[in-house]
Amino acid sequence: MGSHQDSTRDDSPHTLPTPATAAGREGLDALLADPGRAVVALDFDGTLAPIVPDPDRARAHPGAVPALAALAPKVASIAVITGRPAEVAVRHGGFADAPGLDHLVVLGHYGAERWDAATRTLTTPEPHPGVAAVRAELPGLLDRSGAGPGTWTEDKGHAVAVHTRRAPAPQAALDALRAPLTDLAARHGLIVEPGRLVLELRPPGMDKGAALRSHVHGLGAGSVLFAGDDLGDLPAFAAVDALRAEGTPGLLVCSGSDEVTELRKRADVEVAGPAGVVGLLAALAHRLP
Repeated sequence: MGSHQDSTRDDSPHTLPTPATAAGREGLDALLADPGRAVVALDFDGTLAPIVPDPDRARAHPGAVPALAALAPKVASIAVITGRPAEVAVRHGGFADAPGLDHLVVLGHYGAERWDAATRTLTTPEPHPGVAAVRAELPGLLDRSGAGPGTWTEDKGHAVAVHTRRAPAPQAALDALRAPLTDLAARHGLIVEPGRLVLELRPPGMDKGAALRSHVHGLGAGSVLFAGDDLGDLPAFAAVDALRAEGTPGLLVCSGSDEVTELRKRADVEVAGPAGVVGLLAALAHRLP
């Protein structure tokens, strides 16, 4: 894949950016040519919703639901793929009562949970037993870690996340916690997934790439777009690469962030954060019949 080029960045109303790579241009062309077989997949935090110090206060960009509602009837599916519980993403996204979202699904906990807008139903499995064990041991570990004040945990039900964004030295706190949290996770059959000033302890085999591939294959989709902003979105980027190799065109979109550069290097298009993602969705909806 080619590296990011500034010329790909264009958030003008109803203007679609030109992807920087041939594979990205093929993906966009396939989506425009046959939208009824296209999957548009999106991360939530940092992609549809701005990053905020307290994740409980995260809300979708004000233009997100209108753009999704305009686009959803024109494509096979819109999938919000998130590490959050599905019902939290539905609530924070404002999806539950929004009209026009019948083709939207929320794949929570990296695909372990599924909420369908068409039926307003949620399906969820039992949590991995290691999550409860980790949840019980975390307070003592954090007290002993020396990570300092401002470090706190987020209980996601099927996973537990440790945030350092509020700490006086956020990156130093994250670095201090990496080894002890990795050891704790391993003892209980979990893995550690790093993100933007967060370390998440969750069961193996749960990632956005597996969720995306399953959703695309289940629909027999003819093209796929994925937009993300963080390290946890790299498996979905890899899944799009694999789908391309199998003959399904794809477009990779980075919701720009100064904290994470890996996605920029692999993306076909970069937009200016959630506002840029909303602009891209609105431009697609405007372009499609």
